Amino acid sequence: MNEKKAYLVADFDEIEATPCPCGQSKRAFVHDDNRVASMHVVEISKESRPHYHKKMTEVYYVLEGEGHLEIDKDKVPLKPGVAVLIPPNSLHRAVGELKILNVPVPSFDPADEWFVD
Repeated sequence: MNEKKAYLVADFDEIEATPCPCGQSKRAFVHDDNRVASMHVVEISKESRPHYHKKMTEVYYVLEGEGHLEIDKDKVPLKPGVAVLIPPNSLHRAVGELKILNVPVPSFDPADEWFVD
């Protein structure tokens, strides 16, 4: 009998990167039965696009590199060890050669990505 565990485990070495507005993202814990939070390792590209979310709050934590976060007309300097909480409806994009850990709350929903073109 397979007993369902209450916890989830992700090995980012086994997760394929997928394109996202910021660059390339490896997304963990994105399942229909998990709406609490997900976790993404994101490689920021030079072509990152300004976007916002109507429902999700995101926490960006810089793992590698330097740059800045453009958020609601501000520029927040980014370097390893810096974290930024991005509330819903905040237009944002990361700029620079960066690798970040992103924690969306609730769990990532691709239908909640909005762009201003």
